[in-house]
Amino acid sequence: MIQATKNYFHFLWRCGRIAFVGDWRYYAWMGILSVVILLGINAYAKQFVHGLMVTGMSDQVSWGVYIANFTFIVGVAAAAAMLVIPVYIYDNKELHDLVIFGELLAVAAILMCLAFVTVDLGRPDRFWHLIPGIGKFNFPGSMLSWDVIVLNGYLLLNVHICGYLLYCRYQGRTPSKWFYIPFVFLAIGWAISIHTVTAFLYVGLGGRPFWNASIVGPRFLASAFTAGPAIIILALQVIRHVTDYRISDKALLTLRSIVQVSMLINVFLLFNEVFKEFYTRTSHVAASNYLYFGLHGFHALVPWIWTAILFNLVAMFILVLPMSKSLKYLNVACVLAIVGIWIEKGMGLVVPGFIPSPLGEMVEYTPSLNETLVCLGIWAFGLLAYTLFLRMSIPILQGRITKRNEGESDDHLFAAGQKSDQTTTPHVATTHI
Repeated sequence: MIQATKNYFHFLWRCGRIAFVGDWRYYAWMGILSVVILLGINAYAKQFVHGLMVTGMSDQVSWGVYIANFTFIVGVAAAAAMLVIPVYIYDNKELHDLVIFGELLAVAAILMCLAFVTVDLGRPDRFWHLIPGIGKFNFPGSMLSWDVIVLNGYLLLNVHICGYLLYCRYQGRTPSKWFYIPFVFLAIGWAISIHTVTAFLYVGLGGRPFWNASIVGPRFLASAFTAGPAIIILALQVIRHVTDYRISDKALLTLRSIVQVSMLINVFLLFNEVFKEFYTRTSHVAASNYLYFGLHGFHALVPWIWTAILFNLVAMFILVLPMSKSLKYLNVACVLAIVGIWIEKGMGLVVPGFIPSPLGEMVEYTPSLNETLVCLGIWAFGLLAYTLFLRMSIPILQGRITKRNEGESDDHLFAAGQKSDQTTTPHVATTHI
């Protein structure tokens, strides 16, 4: 037991060392992210001292860009299931060696979610109330308590799966299926639950008719299963470009099929929601009028939502056409889908729910510079975390960092994870997952 513990800590030590070694591109990228993170920390320090008054939020609009980003990124985390399902249920060989990249993205995304929730708290020192057994958790009556459970549970599931598989690969042994396969299938259901519970946070607020629709949950899942795999498609191409890890075009096109179907469903559900809002013309349509056309001279979100709709429609048409089989056009569609869904699920969902207020007040919301810097800092933190995860995992998956070569000099092994200029065929890793 003692020796096993020493072996595991040595494994973590080697992972930590490789995270700090790379070429000039790696150092430049990490340096830029670190600067943005520091700017975000400085902005949050000002918010911590002066309170939420430094943000654009108010008594009337109490959720802003923090919760907007949180809502979007929960979907990115849930989208890891779109890699897991084809591999473990349909035995897709093309995605077999790539599923761990999606799960690592889920870990980074959940860390960002927790960060966005934290910065949205006006009194973060009272966060202990959300800790079961210590604070006033109010379970199961509060949807927020459910959200705490599903987010942290999903984080632990993915950390366990990724950590166990990478450690087994490092040791050169086949993973015990009983020790991770049940958690894989549990994570699939859990991925759906985290975004469904997030949707219920909105739907359960009876005083906000803009969110009171049973279609919100399915819309959340459809948009998540569009934007998440789209981000993974772009990330895998970056990995293929900067390392010698082989990722086939066929694997990327398999993910394209997922994005294609999910985008069609997402747009269909959007039109269903628009029909429900405007056809009946009830008094509850005020928030939708404000969002799509403006209300009483207030129209700050109108250009945002129509931009999102345009991006989503263009992305949908590109995806359904054969041209999207070309990575050039597929990348354009992915970027449009990501930006469009971020606007739609962020500013287009959160803010209109507060305008007008239940008393009929029209108070518009615009993120402050301080708020924007905090958001950029958290995004940079998430990208830095994902970069570190990939930097540590790829050499292990390729078999370059193993227990067998512990006694060798690590310098050339660490450098081996970079893009090779040699003409030899790149090593194809077998992850045994």
